Amino acid sequence: MNQTDKAKAFTDLHRKGDPVVLYNIWDAGSAKAVAGAGAKALATGSWSVAAANGYGDGQEIPLLQLVDIARSIVTATDLPVTIDFEGGYADGAEDAALNAGRVIDAGAVGINFEDQVVGGSGLHTIEAQAARIKAIRAMADEKGIPFFINARTDLFLKLSDPVRHAPLVDEAIERAAAYGEAGASGFFVPGLANPDLIGRVCEAVSLPVNVMMRPGMADVKTLAGLGVARVSYGPGPYRAMIEWLKGEASGVYQGR
Repeated sequence: MNQTDKAKAFTDLHRKGDPVVLYNIWDAGSAKAVAGAGAKALATGSWSVAAANGYGDGQEIPLLQLVDIARSIVTATDLPVTIDFEGGYADGAEDAALNAGRVIDAGAVGINFEDQVVGGSGLHTIEAQAARIKAIRAMADEKGIPFFINARTDLFLKLSDPVRHAPLVDEAIERAAAYGEAGASGFFVPGLANPDLIGRVCEAVSLPVNVMMRPGMADVKTLAGLGVARVSYGPGPYRAMIEWLKGEASGVYQGR
């Protein structure tokens, strides 16, 4: 498949009640491993990519290095690849769109694009984030790619106490509507784990809803029943791999 075909196939994988499962990767090697395990698509996680290259999360890894990693992953597999693009490496709409164009040129079929102010505080206003999404959509259209913009809201990550998430759901739904109108393809609510609240979001939002697995979360089958269309694993796979590596290395060195 060419890039356009992959983008269309990736979009088609997002089905309410039958979610695409993305076991997040961080380089070409992990891409091949996950693809070989039966994945239908591949997705990076920003935390994992940064950590694997010696950086902290939050756009510390240079943009051009991230683009090179994206290109190497696309080259290593025939599957559709989506890239965690954090906040687009820019606050302004046009600059974020130009940066997204680099990811498109690397062969990716989609991005995660978050609404927190990276390196600052709080979230972009709904209007500002919608303008950023609209600019990225225009860039993708100009390149002729049906690019999957997974619009992420950080409302729930910013308030880590799950007991306090219920009052945020209405704003999340409002953001989803605005982001969808601006050209988003999906809506990502990392940090939201309460099944009832996830169900509320899925019922109210027309976009495919993406949740991120965390310890104690409901299983994929249960999330599917709530209407989820995409399940991500975030930094979990990388952290598990590193813990395994540390354990193996510890056994080697302690056995000497």
